[in-house]
Amino acid sequence: MRLIPVRVSAQVPINAPKSEIRLTRKLYLISFLVNLFEGAMTDNIPELTAHLGYQLRQVSNHVSHAFARKVATKDVTVAEWAMMRVLHSKQPIAPSQLADEMGMTRGAISKLADRLISKSLVARKASSTDGRAQTLRLTAQGAQMAPELAALAEQNEAECFGHFSSEDRATLRRILKEAVVHLGITAIPIE
Repeated sequence: MRLIPVRVSAQVPINAPKSEIRLTRKLYLISFLVNLFEGAMTDNIPELTAHLGYQLRQVSNHVSHAFARKVATKDVTVAEWAMMRVLHSKQPIAPSQLADEMGMTRGAISKLADRLISKSLVARKASSTDGRAQTLRLTAQGAQMAPELAALAEQNEAECFGHFSSEDRATLRRILKEAVVHLGITAIPIE
């Protein structure tokens, strides 16, 4: 049986009426579900949009880019925010431990820390017992900014997923957590 792909553009003008935006979102969701569950095929080759990985990447890219634009208003990148968030919970911390926590190389952590230090959001302190050992911590300015950035993360999540019921969001979180465990993903996504 040959299935006909269903395609609906999710793009509407910025000044479109809310009813048009809601209708477009509903049509896009229907298109998404039809392609997902029917496995839209053309000439025995699945449509690109029939692949769950493609659709996850599409959503991930949108959510990530929207969040990047929000944190850019505070002169911070997503990677910098991720480091600040970890430091908020686990400071002071050695750069090597931070690298393990974030799933990054020590060199990448060093460069990221240098950027945040230059913005006066993070401080590096040498150990009093071992001059070679260092720890990183948020500065007062960084500690003040962390909740503001967390609020932007919450706002971004609400804008991207607020149309789902709380049950659907919980189901989505559960499924994604299961995928993370199954795939053995430990790194914090930063880009």
